[in-house]
Amino acid sequence: MAIAEHSLPRSAGRQWTGVLVAAAGRLTQMALTLLVASFLIFTALQLAPGDPVEIMLGAKAGDPEAVQRLNAQFHFDRPLLVQYGHWLTGLLHGDLGTSFTLRENVSSLIAARIPTTALLVAYGGVLVLVFGFVVGLVAARAGRAADTGISVLLSVALATPTYVIAIVLITVFSLYLNWFPVFGSGDGLLGRLHHLTLPAVTLALSSSAAIARVTRAAVKEEERRDHVTTAVARGLDPGTVVRRHVVRNALLPITTIAGIVAAGLIAGTVIVENAFGLDGVGSLLVQAITRKDYAVVQSTSILVIAAFLLVNALVDVLYGLIDPRTRTGGTR
Repeated sequence: MAIAEHSLPRSAGRQWTGVLVAAAGRLTQMALTLLVASFLIFTALQLAPGDPVEIMLGAKAGDPEAVQRLNAQFHFDRPLLVQYGHWLTGLLHGDLGTSFTLRENVSSLIAARIPTTALLVAYGGVLVLVFGFVVGLVAARAGRAADTGISVLLSVALATPTYVIAIVLITVFSLYLNWFPVFGSGDGLLGRLHHLTLPAVTLALSSSAAIARVTRAAVKEEERRDHVTTAVARGLDPGTVVRRHVVRNALLPITTIAGIVAAGLIAGTVIVENAFGLDGVGSLLVQAITRKDYAVVQSTSILVIAAFLLVNALVDVLYGLIDPRTRTGGTR
């Protein structure tokens, strides 16, 4: 008994140490990934065709003094590594630089766009989880004909490009039925939700299909397991069997695919925001690329990658909460 009383605190201490070491390793991995990604993006922008100084000067691009002045102002006359070091130093001090074309602080430009993108991703994420899980569960427990029909619809949703979905939804629900606005982000929470409904559905449709297919397969697999068969044979309520013995175990693969899908939603905002004329980070990135606005492209790209990595890290934490064995290398 005495050994057990003293071993429990040491075991708990080792577990917390393991959690802290794992968290530190994950943070280090994220920092290295961001560093490598930032250098690759910076190099690709410098090697891309087009001169941002000529774009900034416009009709005055032939003025040598003006060209020299802007090259010195934005460090374009320095070697690539020096330019990258200058940008990275500014980033670490919270200075993302100045937009070459808009002549505004990049931090302010991005901060003004984040609420629209964050609300769009959150709205789309809720739709993905709710519709994906419900449709997958219904398909798994429906008859053969209904299951086949749902599977066909899911395949169509997965195969349809996002911009095609956007065109169809705009045509039907905005131009024909006039239920939702075509462009803009709206004002106030209800106004924003009204304006973001079609973009969120566009963003979520193919991802919901992916979640539904995984849910369907996971539920069917769990229903074939011995403990579920035993529970049914014991006469337990079917709803109780589904909740306690099927859905709970099926959450592990669903959580894994949900993390990938959630990260994909962030990247998908680039297409959806431009299709619906939203003032989000994705549309800012596309506009900056067309204007060769290096400072904005670099910063928004890093922000999107950081959000992607953060979502994956949160999913790992959630995965560990659902199945504690994943925190201890598969041992109890």
